[in-house]
Amino acid sequence: MKLVKLLANLGYGSRKQVAWMLREGRVTDAAGDVLYADDQVGHADVRVDGEPLDPPLGMTLLLHKPPGYTCSTKDTGRLVYDLLPPRFRLRSPVLSSVGRLDRETSGLLLFTDDGQLLHRIISPKAALPKVYEATLAEPLRGNEAVLFASGAMLLEADNTPLKPAVLDVLSPTQARLTITEGRYHQVRRMFAAVGNHVVALHRSRVGGLALDDLPEGEWRALDAADIERLMAAHG
Repeated sequence: MKLVKLLANLGYGSRKQVAWMLREGRVTDAAGDVLYADDQVGHADVRVDGEPLDPPLGMTLLLHKPPGYTCSTKDTGRLVYDLLPPRFRLRSPVLSSVGRLDRETSGLLLFTDDGQLLHRIISPKAALPKVYEATLAEPLRGNEAVLFASGAMLLEADNTPLKPAVLDVLSPTQARLTITEGRYHQVRRMFAAVGNHVVALHRSRVGGLALDDLPEGEWRALDAADIERLMAAHG
């Protein structure tokens, strides 16, 4: 791929803007030698303003989403893309969030520009477990775990019952819920269906991936081993 197209696809600017960067000598190799539009250089050997290139196409990221951010590129207010380098919004193919967390839910959120991987992750066939920690307004009644695990629970406005989910009680008003679906506001609606209200919600794991010690608001690029762990954990 020509250098101009590579940099444009990575979001460094339009082809015209990238061509101007090249003419200004802002694009070099690892040794600091200026690169030109027709140079053939490996991704890892290119520098822009002395910095290594962003991850190549086929990139997948893990973000520790704080509450108060919306999973959108266009809504008003704080957006999850504000937590990523601005260039990431301009990448081609588009860097998309893998599903969504609602505005006030924190935790693990994935992004990818790999369409095939995105569909593998969200496919119902994958049944990847998603683990949430919920803080509730009212004490648990004690029958929630049996109901959630029954495979017969039907949420309002839905036509099909939920797949069995696993509830672990952490305290009278705190619980860990593992689900293998991704219905609209599913966790909040499940607790609402048993007469409770979720005060705070945090997603700590998707498939075999956890946040570990990644600070809130920070992100990291996933490697092949991470993707393998992600997809190896089936519900």
